[in-house]
Amino acid sequence: MHFDLADLRLFIHIAESPSLTQGARRAFLSPAAASARIKALEGQLETRLLYRDSRGVEVTPAGERLLQHARLIMRQVDYLKSEFTQYGGDSSGHIRIFANTTAVTEFLPEVLAKFLSVRPGVTVDLQERLSRDIVRGVLDGTSDMGIIAGPVEASGLQVLHFSTDHLVLMVPVGHPLSGQASVTLEQTLAYQHIGLHEGSTLLTFLREHVERLGKQLSLRIQVSSFEAICRMVEAGVGIGIIPESAALRHSRTMQLVTVKLDESWAVRERSIIVRELEALPGSVRALIATLMPASQEPSIAGNPG
Repeated sequence: MHFDLADLRLFIHIAESPSLTQGARRAFLSPAAASARIKALEGQLETRLLYRDSRGVEVTPAGERLLQHARLIMRQVDYLKSEFTQYGGDSSGHIRIFANTTAVTEFLPEVLAKFLSVRPGVTVDLQERLSRDIVRGVLDGTSDMGIIAGPVEASGLQVLHFSTDHLVLMVPVGHPLSGQASVTLEQTLAYQHIGLHEGSTLLTFLREHVERLGKQLSLRIQVSSFEAICRMVEAGVGIGIIPESAALRHSRTMQLVTVKLDESWAVRERSIIVRELEALPGSVRALIATLMPASQEPSIAGNPG
């Protein structure tokens, strides 16, 4: 049985797109040519890989299995190319990152700006995902690396701790909670919250803890950034829970009060997760080295499972 790498890459593009047409466009093929190649691949495997209807395409169970293998194969091909491009140098390559809300909106943009400015041959695909989807993406090869906060259940992955942050409560000056040294999550539920958008890692995380209390999180408005949360809090619209690093930055330019959140889960250990550090392309390893503390060697922080 012979597999054409171009066909495998085409199948990945189509499986990750809402329609065959868009998948074909990503592979620089016409829809007719792409359809013919997929049909030939189905004939070779003697099984159906895609369901096709007026709404687009959907991967069959057999297609899901092929997709998993195809991603791993193409990832290894990319690794091979990297090893023989300036012997694994970090000046070129494509990096796929799945990360949580804080990483995507707070510290990664600045890190990536500096990293990419001296590496014109490197491109990055940065996507915000929930923690479970970050782990799944790294495991199945959809992402080269993941950045998450909190405990990591990632058997088969290496976990590299690189910093610690805390969740804190932001309230306006004069708020009933502004004089408290610390508060519990339950105490905050008596007031309306300013939250992030639906699907954000932090909002999902907070809702899970509120549900464990048998309560509901009352959201007055949902916004797209920690800066927007702080602006709403300053205006007296509500209160908000955000990372301390964001609270410190925005408190410099706004009239806000930061209150400690007295919850064990408020301490957030930030970690990078990868399948195998030494097997990653040079550009990915270089980015990881940029994120890690200077005193810590990335290769020693593995999680054997």
